[in-house]
Amino acid sequence: MTVMTVTGSTSTRATGGAPALVAVAHGSRDPRALSTVSALLDRVRALRPGLPVHLGHIELNEPLLPDTLAALGDGPAVLVPLLLSRGHHVKHDIPAMAAASPARTRVAAPLGPHPLLVDALHDRLLEAGWPTRAPRDAAVVLAAAGSRDPDSRTDTTRTASLLAARLGVPVLPAYASAASPTVPDAVRTLMSRGHRRVAVASYFTAPGRFATESTAAAPWTAASPLGTHPAMARLLLHRYDEAVNPITGGASIRWATATP
Repeated sequence: MTVMTVTGSTSTRATGGAPALVAVAHGSRDPRALSTVSALLDRVRALRPGLPVHLGHIELNEPLLPDTLAALGDGPAVLVPLLLSRGHHVKHDIPAMAAASPARTRVAAPLGPHPLLVDALHDRLLEAGWPTRAPRDAAVVLAAAGSRDPDSRTDTTRTASLLAARLGVPVLPAYASAASPTVPDAVRTLMSRGHRRVAVASYFTAPGRFATESTAAAPWTAASPLGTHPAMARLLLHRYDEAVNPITGGASIRWATATP
């Protein structure tokens, strides 16, 4: 089976008989991650009653994505990665798992970058004590998971730029693993530039080890992960809608199906 990844925008909403939405989470040993993702999907169901919404994990948690897809049989499904940038999981792991399943699938774009994520990041910072009018010596470290894929770094940097424009202060992207700078290094860099109040924005979909370690490095305020913020549920459905009804320039796009 060949899996087609599609992006775009549409005003068409899913109705009865629509392809299932399969949210693809990474998985975590932290029990808070599964409960957070489950609560987020409850928000999605509330926004789009009647849409079949399922969960599959890449690793560490059940249900694993291959099991979720197997349970769907040969029905159509849109896989929406609960990941914030392009990287190995989005480009390789998720398409490979989809290709091995009997389901007819499309893989949507990852959640980021997108202005809705900036809405969520901004609100999480405000909840953590970020002032409505930031002082001149304030700055933010955008703490992300990290990836060796350069596209992932590009996407995270774009989100940092959007957040900086929203806040009116410097925002420096940093990473918990696989890329540099680290979060402590980014904090030191900003403080060396005269920013005495440095906050950490948690660019993670759910609590886990990386989020905990990143926020522990904050010398000032530290925001919670994006979690069940309402903008996250809207963004999941937006990525789903893009994949269901892509702008194709008139070309016909078929659902991928298994081949011998």
